[in-house]
Amino acid sequence: MAGQKIVQMLPTITFGDGVSNDALMMDRILREMGYKTGIYAQNIGSRLPVGVVQKVEKLPKLSREDVVLYHFSTGTELNRSVANLPCRKVMVYHNITPKRFLLPYNADAAVLCDSGRKDLAATKDMFELCIADSDYNRQELLELGYSCRTEVLPIVIPFEDYEKEPDRHTLEKYKDDKTNLLFVGRIAPNKCQEDVIGTFYYYHTYINPESRLFLVGSEEGMERYRKRLEEYAEKLGIKDSVVFTGKIKFAEILAYYRLADAFVCMSEHEGFCIPLLEAMKMEVPVVAYDAAAVGETMGDVGIRLKEKDLQVAAEWVHQLCSNEKLREKVITDQKKRLDFFAAQRTEQQFRQIVESLAV
Repeated sequence: MAGQKIVQMLPTITFGDGVSNDALMMDRILREMGYKTGIYAQNIGSRLPVGVVQKVEKLPKLSREDVVLYHFSTGTELNRSVANLPCRKVMVYHNITPKRFLLPYNADAAVLCDSGRKDLAATKDMFELCIADSDYNRQELLELGYSCRTEVLPIVIPFEDYEKEPDRHTLEKYKDDKTNLLFVGRIAPNKCQEDVIGTFYYYHTYINPESRLFLVGSEEGMERYRKRLEEYAEKLGIKDSVVFTGKIKFAEILAYYRLADAFVCMSEHEGFCIPLLEAMKMEVPVVAYDAAAVGETMGDVGIRLKEKDLQVAAEWVHQLCSNEKLREKVITDQKKRLDFFAAQRTEQQFRQIVESLAV
């Protein structure tokens, strides 16, 4: 290890998102282990402390014994330029949204993701190790022909942050007797918020009219999809009961979790899906369509739907909100599931991976 550098590179790092939290965790552990390290990115969020991350142009000179951990998550020229670095290369794969979801709403985003997936296929012989944050992501690499060693390392989630105080104004604003359904995640077509709205329609219309749906997340870049969702809710006659929050502060997100009676996920493409675990931490029972990595993240807890039947989903929401014994059991089981994703466990696994790279 003497003198060996292990540095990280990624296209974008911002405050608070899963990929960025992963990179910051890895940076801390690498420093604790005594490595010369650093994080280098093309785009650096303004909310990150100054000096924590540097521009990729400031990447230090690397030797063939050094290691770059490259976070692969989108289309960028960085995917290809990593090949020219004279060092060992390890991928951290976070998955890339297939273009078919994005094309009707944002052609530029679709092209970017498609470029990333093409780069992923083209670089299959470049890495000596690939770290995927779910087995679903790992299997994608194997299907593309990756033959190097692969490991599954869950995204580290700072669960202690969810014990902070929620935004009081938001809590007061919705302080009534209505039943609140919730989904948290970017407004994006792969997350299928239209099916969350459809589930809510059945619940609100045929089971409990004293109910409301919160769709929490930014629509940046997907304004056309957001407009379609609003039009769909209006067509169903439930527009006034569907709340789009847009991009909000973390304390406000905590408030919506606190207000929620059930979390509904109908996403069709997730490489991990952190909000499922956030809901579990906040003691909100989950109903989710078992697609992509959703089932893997949930394990055998919550309500996993093998078929996307919105009426069935609405009935499960009703059961979770009206059957106290079922609700308590689901919440208790969900809390146990969080042990699998404990930061200490994930960090120890990462240390073992790093030790295997030592020279």
